[in-house]
Amino acid sequence: MTESPSYLRATAEAYDAMAVVYADFARGSLDALPLDRAMLAAFADLVRAETTGQVAELGCGPGYLTAHLRGLGLDAFGLDLSPVMIDLAREAYPDVRFEVGSMDAVDRADGELGGIVSWYSVIHTPPTELPPYFAEFRRLLSPGGVLLFAFFEAGDGPLAAFDHKVTTAYRWPIDDLAALARDAGFTEAGRMLREPLEGERFRRGHLLMRAAQDGPGPA
Repeated sequence: MTESPSYLRATAEAYDAMAVVYADFARGSLDALPLDRAMLAAFADLVRAETTGQVAELGCGPGYLTAHLRGLGLDAFGLDLSPVMIDLAREAYPDVRFEVGSMDAVDRADGELGGIVSWYSVIHTPPTELPPYFAEFRRLLSPGGVLLFAFFEAGDGPLAAFDHKVTTAYRWPIDDLAALARDAGFTEAGRMLREPLEGERFRRGHLLMRAAQDGPGPA
């Protein structure tokens, strides 16, 4: 078995250690985020219109957003690198399927999924390691499948690391991430930038994308 890269091991261990605190913080957080909920609703509408496949939340943490997707009528499951997070998700939402795994190597066939949500789930990935994640998302999605990607946005500045409370994370210019997605075989359906609310430090970015209709993206 191939050993996981050191940054993945470090991220999993950091979230294992913070899992209970993080789950308490995240519980109910969508209630105060109408723009975020609107993007999730748009994602659900596109998935229902374009595909019939399952939806995966990759990097699901304690599972609250996977459960929200189920509430929107999607056949959603969650996957996360942190075993402790998955235990908390299974305890909180026993009727939803959750799995331990890495989102850069998901145990699903090519084109099996109708939608993927990556909700701040690759923010700790070193920038040079990010393109393979988009390639894996494209592999998993059926033609026309939908990807919703949420992240910390860099504003007018360049790509930059910052001191996230769990472990080092990155803020990306939205155009740079959109370009990486295009290179992997996605077309952009829409985007949303949200200014930070009270208690938030950074602007939030959201990209809504469709998988190209002509088969998997570049290997």
